[in-house]
Amino acid sequence: QVQLVESGGGLVQPGGSLRLSCVGSGIIISISTMGWYRQAPGKQRELVAAISSGTSTDYADSVRGRFTISRDSAKNTVFLQMSSLKPEDTAEYYCYAFRESVWGQGTQVTVSS
Repeated sequence: QVQLVESGGGLVQPGGSLRLSCVGSGIIISISTMGWYRQAPGKQRELVAAISSGTSTDYADSVRGRFTISRDSAKNTVFLQMSSLKPEDTAEYYCYAFRESVWGQGTQVTVSS
């Protein structure tokens, strides 16, 4: 059974940074295509960043240059480093394993002064 558990969300001021973590069990993160999605109230869930089973990464235009997706094979974890955060980044952030079609439970990020 594949499980993904996110952590690292919280309240941060505009311009600040946060790092989200997604620990996997029942899945080998290093050879999986993984993604981070977010969903703000009243909006559709959107893909923020993805990392392939190789080293390819892709980002939504709205976060490119500010967010970085990466993974640590030893920790079986995928990260989302978020910098220069804006109020419009406020959302619930979800980790997703593409091949397994499994979602994490989400972690809330709030950017506000």
